[in-house]
Amino acid sequence: MAQTSPVHGDFRLRKLEYIAGENKTTTVHKESRCLFFVNVGECYFSSRLFYERMRIAKQVRKGEVIVNMFAGVGCFSIVIAKHSNAEKVYSIDINSFAVQNMQENVRLNRVYGKVMPIFGDAKEVIEKTLCHVADRVIMPLPEKTFEYLPCALLALQKAGGWIHYYDFEHALKNEDPIVKVKLKVAEKLGSLGVDFEIPFGRVTRTTGPNWYQIVLDIKTLF
Repeated sequence: MAQTSPVHGDFRLRKLEYIAGENKTTTVHKESRCLFFVNVGECYFSSRLFYERMRIAKQVRKGEVIVNMFAGVGCFSIVIAKHSNAEKVYSIDINSFAVQNMQENVRLNRVYGKVMPIFGDAKEVIEKTLCHVADRVIMPLPEKTFEYLPCALLALQKAGGWIHYYDFEHALKNEDPIVKVKLKVAEKLGSLGVDFEIPFGRVTRTTGPNWYQIVLDIKTLF
């Protein structure tokens, strides 16, 4: 299969064209001693974030509760479950096909009871059932993170916690995309009355000419 369009729509899918070989859109991806079944015709998937998934898993402390707001087929959640002593990883996605793939990946990786697939919009799920439960929130959907940042704060425990915030940013040669995202996020958090620090940021990948995907690790203190 060849990708014949950019990512589009709420589910971040690409148009695919059959070129040669077996005509199917399902595969099993191996990463960090985990297996991920994914139907790329129905679900977004990127292998390019493998470093990020392990980077975050290494930060998770014993007994943490995590909310993954945009879990997809469960890659971040399952890598964390397999490589940390997290207590629970609530894994939300609005794409029912992605949730079905995630349920299969929970089975493949034997993380029953640790990774909890949840179908629905992250905002609605958090407001209804996951207020103030998380030590750590993951937001691996750059198109929605800024809009959903207040929801991430709502998911955190009242004492505060960590948010892993992913965003796209345009930057010219004389501009630093990480600084630009930090300033935008700092202004938003300040307007919400949140005490915070941003001890880490990095470019995870380039997405086009002068366009970058950025991650910020945000520590909040309420």
